[in-house]
Amino acid sequence: MEIIGEATNILLKMNPQFPITSARKIVNLRNRVIHAYDAVDELLVWKVVIKDIPILLNEIQELLAL
Repeated sequence: MEIIGEATNILLKMNPQFPITSARKIVNLRNRVIHAYDAVDELLVWKVVIKDIPILLNEIQELLAL
């Protein structure tokens, strides 16, 4: 999640309108994991792994296919 969040942050700096759903939330989660790891909700992290990362993977595959 750290790497995904950092990569998303770089993309948003290059193009703030980059077409990734919840891009800002991805960066925010990365920041929380890095800087406030004692306040990370394990259930939220699990939800991201199970639900949100597959959506992100599909979006990235679609962008790469363009």
